[in-house]
Amino acid sequence: MNVRLGCERLFDDACVAHVRHRRVGLVTNHSGVDGRLRATADRLHTADDVDLALLFGPEHGIRGDAEDGVTVDTGIDAHTGVPAISLYGDRRQPSVEELADLDVLLFDIQDVGVRFYTYLYTMSLSMVACAEAGVPIVVLDRPNPVGGVEVEGNILDPAFASFVGLYPIPVRYGLTVGELARLFNEEFGIGADLHVIDMLGWHRNMSWQDTGLPWVAPSPNMPTQDTASVYPGMCFFEGTNISEGRGTTRPFEQVGAPYIDGFALADELNGLRLPGALFRPVFFRPAFAKYEGQSCAGVQLHVTDHARLQPVRVGFEAIAAVRRAWPDQFAWRTNREGIHNFDKLAGSDGVRLAIDAGTSIEDLLRDWAKERIGFEELRQKYLHYPL
Repeated sequence: MNVRLGCERLFDDACVAHVRHRRVGLVTNHSGVDGRLRATADRLHTADDVDLALLFGPEHGIRGDAEDGVTVDTGIDAHTGVPAISLYGDRRQPSVEELADLDVLLFDIQDVGVRFYTYLYTMSLSMVACAEAGVPIVVLDRPNPVGGVEVEGNILDPAFASFVGLYPIPVRYGLTVGELARLFNEEFGIGADLHVIDMLGWHRNMSWQDTGLPWVAPSPNMPTQDTASVYPGMCFFEGTNISEGRGTTRPFEQVGAPYIDGFALADELNGLRLPGALFRPVFFRPAFAKYEGQSCAGVQLHVTDHARLQPVRVGFEAIAAVRRAWPDQFAWRTNREGIHNFDKLAGSDGVRLAIDAGTSIEDLLRDWAKERIGFEELRQKYLHYPL
């Protein structure tokens, strides 16, 4: 392996003191494995000098079998026999009482480098709980699958904070989960006794393939690294009446709806000559989610150059193209309270309103670049790994 993960270094002599002869809690799921696909939970459970007392599971559950947004129950993990506390049910963070029975809490989950991925806030809220309980938290670092260099998208407006975006950071923040934990802890006043077990051998400009690590889908609709590479922009289709490909074998890589002409849309998007991206007309029938069982037409995004791809730009160009071509059929999704799902993902209502007003995506990109100046300067303090 080219990269040695934080969860592997946890068992080295230099780091094992974090867990040896201690009652340990672990926030994890099925993605919490090492380069040999050994689960951190299993290794801790079988270690002679470690007491794995509690497991905590994020959205999708400890074993990753629940779909997005589905409430997860607390229970007993069948494999280890350890109590598995849901952090995606009636609460989002460990209780002070649960933490009071622990000596340390670990966090080991693979993220995808995008602001609206809920695992980030499972981590940050666990940090908040640990700060309140006076229990140290240790983040086991992992690579950012969409890179540690590029930063994209707008800064979240705190007025739109939610569990898909709690802090004013951009869509792509270009940090590892450990670097982001340090930033959250220092800049947003969490004040936890935070320790990060860093990786060895990871460089900021590495692709996932460069790491030599196997890909384990962090969530049910993130089956491949190709999915992760387009997710920062194509996920925004969730906030529209266009299928984002859930219920198909290519979630987020293909999008469509019954009212779309996929050939016309592919021609329109290819005419924009977006770097690293080509579009192909596709037809699909989702097995679940939007348009279940209905024939949809749309496009599949094929990445021709991962280094040049700007996934956030691509996603917004695609949404704007559908909005222009099918204005009478296109719609933004709202929940039962009338809140726009898109605004929660975008961290603002300004993006939606600008697209409705016909503002070009190029103009939005220029505005976002100005918004990010402060964050990009702040981010420099937390860059632990070299290029």
